[in-house]
Amino acid sequence: APARGASGASGGRDDWRMFARLSAVVTCRSVAFFGVSTLLAVVAKQRMDGGSAAGAAALFLLFGGGAVGTVLGGRLAGRFGRVRCARVAYALAVPSVAGVAFLPGPLVLLGVAATAATLFVPFSLQVTLGQDYLPGRVGTAGGVTLGLAVSVGGIVSPALGALADATSPSTALIPVIAAPALAWAVARTLREPEPIEAAAASPAGAARA
Repeated sequence: APARGASGASGGRDDWRMFARLSAVVTCRSVAFFGVSTLLAVVAKQRMDGGSAAGAAALFLLFGGGAVGTVLGGRLAGRFGRVRCARVAYALAVPSVAGVAFLPGPLVLLGVAATAATLFVPFSLQVTLGQDYLPGRVGTAGGVTLGLAVSVGGIVSPALGALADATSPSTALIPVIAAPALAWAVARTLREPEPIEAAAASPAGAARA
């Protein structure tokens, strides 16, 4: 691991501003994913009249599609860059989550598949982005990004469940649509960390060397 401040984002220094923005993106993604996964089984049963089997199939599609999205994210990031992939994924996640909330009958599964892909494409990319934004604290960066990805959505889920009880599961999904929209808006302010080689070759990097 590089020594603290030796290389990485912002010419080798920990970039807390970019990391804070990334943390906000991770938080929004967590709310979107756990919001959908919490209510999905009930929504699928209601839309498809298929009982528990319909709910199980929808959840299988969500998590199976997530595995595909994770692999796809790595391949796309190698070609187009992590930040660009995250921006596009969250932009596409908005109509995808809306599809889960509004598509009738079996068509809801199309929304589920799209949601799985778009929310998981940036998942692993965000972990490595956080570590590149904080090259001197890669353990902290990985822990925060992964911790936020799990914990925040779990905290919000009971509130969404209460809203579903007071209204309906489909209605409770409507505010979840705002989460990927906010993630996209914040992701637009992120920048790709400067490569280590470029940082070392820059005038500032040469002066430090």
